[in-house]
Amino acid sequence: MGLHKNSVAIIPMHSEEGSSIEAALVHRAGEGADSTRVADVVVSVWQDIGTALKPILGEQGVAALYERSLHRAGAAATGLVAPEKIQRPMDLVALRAVLAQQSSAQAVAMGSALLQTFHDLLATLVGPLLTERLLRSVWTEFPGSLPGQDTSP
Repeated sequence: MGLHKNSVAIIPMHSEEGSSIEAALVHRAGEGADSTRVADVVVSVWQDIGTALKPILGEQGVAALYERSLHRAGAAATGLVAPEKIQRPMDLVALRAVLAQQSSAQAVAMGSALLQTFHDLLATLVGPLLTERLLRSVWTEFPGSLPGQDTSP
């Protein structure tokens, strides 16, 4: 599969935080999960993010951050998420379809990159502590600690 002229690439992440999200996605999907299962998990996380942030940012605000994250994650390299396939803000059905068409490893890397980009963008806008507080309910689904997350009781 080649990159289309108008496609947006989502790259795998190699940072410690990105590795945490990648590991969490793999754990949540199950070791050896196929790309369809990984896509389902990524979509579930996005739905949880929407649920957590819509009361504060509104549906349009969450959608705008998602779109910006998609753009920023894709600006850097070599996966395949084509904007022509993702027509409307927070089109999770289209995102699921794109991820399910990848290999399992690519789906995990792409989903992780998009989630990390969203997390970083939100942290830039409202600060890391408020970001963690706002997304606490999302990250509690994940084992271990994610970027900046305080796991103490």
